[in-house]
Amino acid sequence: KTLAVERDKLRTLNRQNLQDKDSRRLRDNAPKGVAAQIVDALNLKNILEAETSRIRLRQAGLRSEKHLVTYLAARAIAPMIAGVIVFIYSATVFADQVTGSMRITTALIGAVAGFYLPNLFLTNIIKRRQQSIQRAWSDALDLMLICVESGMSVEAALARVSQEIGSQSVPLAEELTLTIAELSFIGDRSKAFENLAQRTGMATVKSVVTSLVQSERYGTPVGVALRVLAQENRDDRMAMAEKKAAALPPKLTVPMVAFFLPV
Repeated sequence: KTLAVERDKLRTLNRQNLQDKDSRRLRDNAPKGVAAQIVDALNLKNILEAETSRIRLRQAGLRSEKHLVTYLAARAIAPMIAGVIVFIYSATVFADQVTGSMRITTALIGAVAGFYLPNLFLTNIIKRRQQSIQRAWSDALDLMLICVESGMSVEAALARVSQEIGSQSVPLAEELTLTIAELSFIGDRSKAFENLAQRTGMATVKSVVTSLVQSERYGTPVGVALRVLAQENRDDRMAMAEKKAAALPPKLTVPMVAFFLPV
C-alpha cells in the first residue's frame, strides 16, 4: 500500500512536470512581435492559404508556428519594401532618364518580384533539403532492408537507420526520427507513414511509404518490396547521372566558342 501511494505521488509529480514543460514550450514557441500582429490584422492565414504554406515549410524543415507567421508576414511586407526600394532607386540614380509613369511601373514590377521572393527563397531551401535526402535515400533503404530481413520490426529498423544515416544526411535522420515518434502515439500507423511522404515531398519516399502502408494493411512481406524499391532507386540515380553527363556537351559549346576559339 505504501509503495502504491508513493508510485501515485511520483506519477502525479512527473505529469505535472511534463505539463509545465509543455506550457513553457508552447509559450516560447508562440508567435510574437510585429509579424504576428500583421498576420492577425490582415488575416493572412486565410488569404495566403496557411495550410499549403505550412506543408511547404515542413518540407523545408521549418515546423514551428513562428516560422509560418514570419513567412506569411514576409509575403505581405516584401512587396512594399521592394516597390519602395525600386522607386527610390529609379528616382535618384535614373532621375533624368526615367519619367514618372516609368517609375511607377518599375515600382509595381519590384512589388510583384518582392511578392514572389519569399516563395523562391523557401523553394530553394526545400530543394537543398530534398537533394540531401535523395543522396542518402538509397543507403537508407539498404540499411532498412538489412534490418527488416534480420527480424527487426519497422520501428526498430527506422530507429537504427536514423542513427546510422545521420552522418550522410541530417534532414533524413530528422524525418525518420519524427516518423518513429508519430508511430508511437498516432493510432493510425498508415497516417504516420503518409506524413513522412508529405514532409519530404519526394516520389521515391512516397513509393516506399506506399509499400509500408500496404504491408501494414494486408500483411505483405516488407523485405521483398524494399529490395525492389532499393534497386529501382539506384537505377533512377544512375539514369539521372547519365542524363547530366549527356547534357554536358551542349552546355560546353558556348563557353568553348566564347573563350577557347578566340585564343
